[in-house]
Amino acid sequence: MKNRILLLFSFFVLSFNSYAQEGIPVYFDYLSDNYYLVFPSMAGIGEGGKIRGTIRKQWFNVDEAPSLQTLNAHFRIADSDSGIGFIFHNDANGYHSQTGFKATYAHHLRMGSEDVRILNQLSFGLSAGYLQSNLDESEFRSVIPDPIINGTNNSVGYFNIDLGMSYNYKDFYAHFAMLNALNSDRNLYNSNVNVAPVVAIDNVRRFVVGTGYIFGRNEWQVEPSVLFQLTDFTKEKTIDFNAKVYRDVDFGRLWAGVSYRRSFDGAQFQSNGTFGEQRLQLITPIIGANIKNFLVSYNYSYQMGDIRFDNGGFHQITVGYDFGQSERKYDCYCPAAQ
Repeated sequence: MKNRILLLFSFFVLSFNSYAQEGIPVYFDYLSDNYYLVFPSMAGIGEGGKIRGTIRKQWFNVDEAPSLQTLNAHFRIADSDSGIGFIFHNDANGYHSQTGFKATYAHHLRMGSEDVRILNQLSFGLSAGYLQSNLDESEFRSVIPDPIINGTNNSVGYFNIDLGMSYNYKDFYAHFAMLNALNSDRNLYNSNVNVAPVVAIDNVRRFVVGTGYIFGRNEWQVEPSVLFQLTDFTKEKTIDFNAKVYRDVDFGRLWAGVSYRRSFDGAQFQSNGTFGEQRLQLITPIIGANIKNFLVSYNYSYQMGDIRFDNGGFHQITVGYDFGQSERKYDCYCPAAQ
């Protein structure tokens, strides 16, 4: 019984990071100059455009372990104040999987009457997307037949939108997003008409807020930032504390950093006759390089705490390409907008 409690608790803590959510989980790829993946207002934030692809894999020694792939691109429409973007993603976790697509429109308003080389911009973005959720029950086996399991591959699709707003002023930035803004009728577990329907949570809305500042104008720069998430229905909350260091070199830029994620809420567990509470804690070092127009980065997330499903971590690789960028459009470091 004790082992079952520990196992259930481990799954609960490890799933805390994804909030039983729909859509793209907010992991740490946003730190790879990939804020558009979280905030639709960042589509076409600077001159030209950017392409990013990410592969994330958890627990290589665990069958059917969670894995995520994303591909996104966004760019400024030539000689305008508008940007557009596209996101594809595939997220698999055991017998569950999700495949989705988003299209984004963003508008950028220049603020003030300062020199055009001074970045002072307020941005608004809207993403509309379609998500296909799947539950493969074909391999489910039970000695006693379960009427709710039909033994097929259940699949449902639905539409949702994301809203976002960003403000960039010189080396300062702040972002806000409401993800999955619409209530969605998700009937993935109601495919068997001969049993009572399973109650689905229609509200999968999440709020994400982030801010940061880049210090330094010489060869070295330092960027502290924070990102806060709130799940509307469950009121679960997490916060990321991030720090990155940049170094300009002849072929581009090298950078490294670390992120610490902590949940505000904990889960109780019992071990050896005593009760305890543990909050989600992830420590994520990240390294990367900009080589001319190309970007490559790697991060590794390690879960801290006494109760874990596995000692292995979460590996993530991001590659990217920037196009149509002038060498320095703004008189600031502001890597996301340059």
